[in-house]
Amino acid sequence: MAKQAAGSGPTQRMLRVAEEVRHALSAVFARGEIRDADLLDTRVTVTEVRASPDLMHMTCFVSGLGRRLTDEQMAGLKRIQPWLRKQVAQKVRLRTAPELHFHQDEALEYAAHIDQVMRQPVVAQDLRKPEAPSPGANTAGNDDAE
Repeated sequence: MAKQAAGSGPTQRMLRVAEEVRHALSAVFARGEIRDADLLDTRVTVTEVRASPDLMHMTCFVSGLGRRLTDEQMAGLKRIQPWLRKQVAQKVRLRTAPELHFHQDEALEYAAHIDQVMRQPVVAQDLRKPEAPSPGANTAGNDDAE
């Protein structure tokens, strides 16, 4: 297998496997089979999974149905990682089961922050289109040039 060049994006295989892992994790969370005390009655959404080039590590971005998971819930995910790894291994056919690393998905919060910034009056005035001159207006500024 060819090595991935430094600075290049993920390969098709990395993308495909990461998406399969995301689907497998989402199915586990949807079934509600989690027995950790900190995760009871918690809806976990797996928004994205990124695979390492060797497919041995998967970075899983999670949220709690559109909001941040608490520190206790993130600790619960870390505790049940071996069990989740086994569940993924049963669904996704790989030579070895990947290590799962859970991180908060900050994308929704970041998007809300950007939206808030874009709505500020100072920014909004910069985003407005300049007024178009009327068809009969002299745009060169030479009114006396006859």
